[in-house]
Amino acid sequence: MAKPRAWQKMLSGRRLDLLDPTPVDIEISDIAHGLAFVARWNGQTLGDYAYSVAEHSLLVEQIFRRIAPKAPAKWQLAALLHDAPEYVIGDMISPVKNAVGPGYDELDKRLTAAIHIRFGLPAAIPVAIKRQIKKADKVSAWMEATQIAGFDMGEADRFFGRPDPALMDGLTIRLRAPLEARSDYTTRTAALLEAMG
Repeated sequence: MAKPRAWQKMLSGRRLDLLDPTPVDIEISDIAHGLAFVARWNGQTLGDYAYSVAEHSLLVEQIFRRIAPKAPAKWQLAALLHDAPEYVIGDMISPVKNAVGPGYDELDKRLTAAIHIRFGLPAAIPVAIKRQIKKADKVSAWMEATQIAGFDMGEADRFFGRPDPALMDGLTIRLRAPLEARSDYTTRTAALLEAMG
């Protein structure tokens, strides 16, 4: 019996083995493209465009900089890349992740480690930084839930916690064409990589 295929061909021409991902098979163009076309909330959002994981990641990185204004570029990049594995495994909402079980988590960890190494980050980032990124992620989720995903504030507070208004001041949820989000994600990544030297 033939072994099932566990790799995906990317637009860059790379073949990414999902069971044993290697940093050399990871390209930012593939990540940005994939994330720009992956919808958050399983596409159950208001607006003419789906709210993409690329757009979400850009917002999380902005919020992270407010939480940790002195964080070096490498941790800002870690915030931007926090959902990068979703370019190949998609964005599963928490109830689905819980139903799938630990297999999803292991796949996510392997991909995250390979992505981090590819872009000069440690395979596992420090716990304190991870907590700050998770906090930014929850602020973004609260904003998304109340602005485009149909949650009232009470529901959003229960699931994500009521954020500090200062962390959201002047930020908005952007619903736009995937190619625009892809371009901004790629540009921001390049700027952070340049800042890292």
